[in-house]
Amino acid sequence: MTIKESKHLVVFTGAGISTSCGIPDFRGPKGIWTLQREGRPLPQASLPFHRAVPSMTHMALVELERAGILKFVISQNVDGLHLRSGIPREKLAELHGNSFMETCPSCGAEYFRDFEVETIGLKETSRHCSDANCGAKLRDTVLDWEDALPSKEMSCAEKHCRVADVVLCLGTSLQITPACNLPLKCLRGGGEIVIVNLQKTPKDKKASLVIRGFVDKVIAGAMNLLNMQIPPFVRIDYVQIILTKALSADEKYVNWMLRLSSVHGQKAPLPFIKSVEITFLDEEKYKAAVLHEQPFQLKRRTERTKVFEMVLKINLSDGCGCLCSQINIPFYPKVTTDCSTPDKDAVLQKLRDTAIQGLCCSQNAIIEKKIKSAPNGETSTFAIVTNIIMHNKASKAFEIEAISNRDNIKRRKRSARSNGSSRKRSKTKGSN
Repeated sequence: MTIKESKHLVVFTGAGISTSCGIPDFRGPKGIWTLQREGRPLPQASLPFHRAVPSMTHMALVELERAGILKFVISQNVDGLHLRSGIPREKLAELHGNSFMETCPSCGAEYFRDFEVETIGLKETSRHCSDANCGAKLRDTVLDWEDALPSKEMSCAEKHCRVADVVLCLGTSLQITPACNLPLKCLRGGGEIVIVNLQKTPKDKKASLVIRGFVDKVIAGAMNLLNMQIPPFVRIDYVQIILTKALSADEKYVNWMLRLSSVHGQKAPLPFIKSVEITFLDEEKYKAAVLHEQPFQLKRRTERTKVFEMVLKINLSDGCGCLCSQINIPFYPKVTTDCSTPDKDAVLQKLRDTAIQGLCCSQNAIIEKKIKSAPNGETSTFAIVTNIIMHNKASKAFEIEAISNRDNIKRRKRSARSNGSSRKRSKTKGSN
């Protein structure tokens, strides 16, 4: 089949690959622009934008990239799901930007956030570059209508399209210029265009294969034919737990503060946390606390020699795959000197493996610990598994639908040639 035989496969994606993630498209029968034009109510989001998880198609592309088949992805979407799924940044061009990405205009550093950046149109945000030698104000990356496509992204996209032997267009109307003309660049080198979309596109007549169908179903069938498994998606979110301590004026007590903070900065939101319940494991029954609003912080005073343990029940927000995650925090009057750094990659891999094996989330583990002397305190960064999505092997129905669509197109092409019909007429019939 085309994918298996390709030497340089490029995938060009549009809104249609994210509709199954709860993100509406624009030009489809139930798309935002279609509904607006018809005066019909717009669809309600099934979950918060920042909690959308990659679709079966997103994860299939990850597997194709890992197998060395997929060389590059070009996306018109701003939902950040290609990066979140695991496509390497260097193999991805996001032509219209990313709602979760900030970039430094000075040094070029990029910051992929777990929250939606508050501006669009390449405007300055409220955060600065974390590079000590830079510190410039960051900008969002999402284009406004009048903004030109980013030259760096376009340059990479054009380069890969020129050398591609197959450009696979998934879930895109191929109507937005100049992006929609990128797949055509493969034709000069003898490459082929394959289009999978529910509706007709202006480029159908240029494609060697057009499949009318849901992208997830078609890609699932293709993966079945390739005998490749679609990997699960495991989302891991991060939280910093900051514990600061100071002696009281009479040196009889320790005044301390516990704070849950984003790894993206203390003023950044923690969108995946709804509330925090804190209880204490000690004989004196310290009063429990429930933190409902950000910043999640608790101030207390304890005896100077008191040692105890706190239990943090972190209640997760809507869209997470589990209700809560529990973290135990020991309290010592003096700042601990143990700041050994775990192997972050090994810890994260173990979390993923455990989540997949148990088919559940909420597991957590510490991935970094820092000690401060002024003020006395320690910052522990925890990774929490907040979603796991398993994709079963493609069903036979998916496989049959994808194959029959392709065979029908082939039959129509053969029939058109035998009847002496024009290429244009044959393609028009095949799009009905």
